[in-house]
Amino acid sequence: MNWDQEIDALGLLCPLPVLKARKRLKEMQPGQVLRLLADDPAAVVDVPHFCNESGHELLGSSDEGAARAYLIRRAP
Repeated sequence: MNWDQEIDALGLLCPLPVLKARKRLKEMQPGQVLRLLADDPAAVVDVPHFCNESGHELLGSSDEGAARAYLIRRAP
């Protein structure tokens, strides 16, 4: 899947990956997709929770070596 913007949050601990995603998503247009790359173990819980609470759609996640990539579609 293609994405519009990407954040490399490798090495950042909770809550920084989600805070960076929130800030970037605010700057994006509704429907655009953000790819968040994070290696914080808490992101597995934090990112889906953030999407659920904020109305953004978590399109999926996948392993990227030692990290995990999350695809998030900005809410309308």
